[in-house]
Amino acid sequence: MLAAAVCPCPPLLVPEVAAGAGPELDAARAACLEALDVLAAAEPDLLIVAGPAEPDGRGPFPPGSAGSFAGFGVGRTVRLGEVPAGAPAPERPLPASLAVGAWLLERARWTAAPVEGLGVGEALATDRCLAAGADLAAGQERVALLVMGDGSACRTVKAPGYLDERAVDFDAAAARALGSADLTALSALDESLAYELKASGRAPWQVLAGAAEGAGLRGKLLYEDAPYGVGYFVATWS
Repeated sequence: MLAAAVCPCPPLLVPEVAAGAGPELDAARAACLEALDVLAAAEPDLLIVAGPAEPDGRGPFPPGSAGSFAGFGVGRTVRLGEVPAGAPAPERPLPASLAVGAWLLERARWTAAPVEGLGVGEALATDRCLAAGADLAAGQERVALLVMGDGSACRTVKAPGYLDERAVDFDAAAARALGSADLTALSALDESLAYELKASGRAPWQVLAGAAEGAGLRGKLLYEDAPYGVGYFVATWS
């Protein structure tokens, strides 16, 4: 694996969805675009966007898969790269996390490599996450990953999961691991605690850990905040 970028996946990143709250995530959007520049500079042959998904959105998505934000009150459609010439347009809709990733790529005017997707179950066991990541890295030598996922959703009383005192420490550990490309620390994130804290990024991050094994990548944390009581991180590995 050549490089990776880690970005949060709230649909609120899309300004049309955020409406009046849009400026609150401007810094996160800017950091995400900076992270995508790192991926493009690596000149991959393939970009795989991985993110949390419900059962009907798990598994692989071919190039050109489309997603919509209609469920969030916005008639906005995005596509994960281009449909290969002569191939039929994929019918299965992207899960929300991959749709946000597709929106980021569209905003960045991504043309560096074909794009595929992978929906990951939030409760997927750590060993299976690591194995899935190893499979991704083995399938293509010059592959890059865009990993979508959020930290805990329990940082304040107004957060989606209300306030949980354990959330700050969990997010701090995740931020350190993502910012330093610490595969051991990422693999050690507790899957049960992550589930209780509604941390949707745990499984995709551990897929990244499996894919990066032996790649010798260095990490850099570009953004860390919890503007809505949810931990959001942006990091690059290169």
